Amino acid sequence: MSERETAARLLEVAGTTYAAQAGIVLRDQPAPLYRLLVLSVLLSTRIKADIAVAACKELAEFGTPDRMLAAEWQQRVDALGRGHYVRYDESTATALGEGAELLRTKYGGDLRRLRHRAEGDLRALRAGLREFPRLGPVGAEIFCREAQQVWPELRPYFDRKALTGAGRVGLPTDAARLAELVDGSDLARLAAACVRVTLEKGVVERVTEPSPTG
Repeated sequence: MSERETAARLLEVAGTTYAAQAGIVLRDQPAPLYRLLVLSVLLSTRIKADIAVAACKELAEFGTPDRMLAAEWQQRVDALGRGHYVRYDESTATALGEGAELLRTKYGGDLRRLRHRAEGDLRALRAGLREFPRLGPVGAEIFCREAQQVWPELRPYFDRKALTGAGRVGLPTDAARLAELVDGSDLARLAAACVRVTLEKGVVERVTEPSPTG
């Protein structure tokens, strides 16, 4: 297969963003961006991605900073528990409350204001994201990787994990070259698919094995 064909196959096999898996219809609007922030916090810890996604789904009822703050701490813990996010449930419940308060106080509950303040400076954007509790460098990378779907100035965004995955299926490990293989609207999906190569068993084989002939 050519690199372009491999990229298309990878999208077919594993091209679901983590936001989409969590039921987030990502738009450049406050609520879905906040839910992506929550998902990024959950994915930041050393816990399986599927568990983080399940926990994010359980937290959907607290899908705005105001709703997160209105929820009792125990309600957040219980939601995380239903998603089997039990190892870090109590500390994460606290961090989510603190993060919602920060977002509401500093940005009026709207992450687009953080984007505006960054003025297209990726470093400034990541620094702003890292101010949120439990959202360190890894979480900021996750957020930007997914947010490129609706924030075009982030494109192409392939972090180290995504580029590692790209290399494992024979795709370029240079972000600019990798981005040339798909439409701009598919970059977030391709980045997620490359990450799934590193995290999920069988993806490499499904992408690289020849299709059965009939």
